[in-house]
Amino acid sequence: MTRTVSLLGSTGSIGTQALDVVSRHPGRLEVVALAAGGADPDAIVAQARAHRPRYVAVAREEVVPALAEALPGVEVRGGADAVVEAARVGADVVLNGMTGSVGLRPTLAALESGSTLALANKESLVAGGALVHAAMQREDQIVPVDSEHSALAQCLRSGSRGEVRRLVVTASGGAFRGRSRASLEAVTPADALAHPNWDMGPVVTINSASMVNKALEVAEAHLLFGIPMDRIDVVVHPQSIVHSMVEFVDGATIAQASPPDMRLPIALGLSWPERLPDVAPRLDWTHAQAWTFEPLDEDAFPAIRLMRAAVAASSLHPAVFNAANEECVQAFVDGALPFLGIVDTVRRVVEEYSAPAELTLEEVDRAEAWARAQARQAIAEVRG
Repeated sequence: MTRTVSLLGSTGSIGTQALDVVSRHPGRLEVVALAAGGADPDAIVAQARAHRPRYVAVAREEVVPALAEALPGVEVRGGADAVVEAARVGADVVLNGMTGSVGLRPTLAALESGSTLALANKESLVAGGALVHAAMQREDQIVPVDSEHSALAQCLRSGSRGEVRRLVVTASGGAFRGRSRASLEAVTPADALAHPNWDMGPVVTINSASMVNKALEVAEAHLLFGIPMDRIDVVVHPQSIVHSMVEFVDGATIAQASPPDMRLPIALGLSWPERLPDVAPRLDWTHAQAWTFEPLDEDAFPAIRLMRAAVAASSLHPAVFNAANEECVQAFVDGALPFLGIVDTVRRVVEEYSAPAELTLEEVDRAEAWARAQARQAIAEVRG
């Protein structure tokens, strides 16, 4: 049986790999909608011609006329609402591969429409976790696509939730694994973008270097699987072969291992709980290899400790954390903030925030707007 797919963030890293998975399984998966920012209209046209969706949405309204002319017979719409509508088309699966908390509204729309949500946009869950849970119509409606959470979901099938002692989230260590805090004072964006294992977008790659990405993933694991934050550990695994582990009460630890290739968790997100054949390379057990695991240096990389405090503070503090970080990453790329200033500034903003009593979508928007303004002010003070 063919599953229909609406793909949000189609021109990004997740989106392009998802379309590769679809193209390899034409009898199993069919794209009915594509959504993207619109910075690369030619790429969107090529994708639409190859996969023939009935609906294409772009955030940049100014490129709609050119797209409509190039794609006769396809409904083309522009603006943020158009991207949200791509999540409402009634596809069997909505893959949210967008970057940033802008993905929250499409996440809610997909859930409210009854589609299965293959979630690669961790920020939407971090920013509006309670809202996301409230929008769910069934317990298994969200299938995680991040490699770590996909691994945890696979490992959790080995036992009941009551048998889980801890979740262990692995981290590659990013571009600066093993570095001391003092040695990170003068690193550049080019240094931070040199990830040793993964080919990801600039925001995710810089977040990996600062370990903010792992902080978001710990919060996401807590929200996805209902495991308390103090029972979720992070361990540095430079080879990126073991994608995460679950420790059970009897002492057993179940790990999911595969070469670092995002097509595997993407394919599982699209086909869960079934597996598609020959999605990614297999591990080669005929050659000697070694896997190592190291403790996280939280003095050099304090982002995870900060996220634990944010989750404990309120349901809106993680949204503040994420929004402030997005501003700080852009400032780092622009040369307006040093690398260590990213998490230091996020900490300052998080500690200054006072959450309202009620969590609503409007309060998420207000919290994020406040966090961005506070972060920009702090960045300006650093620049002098």
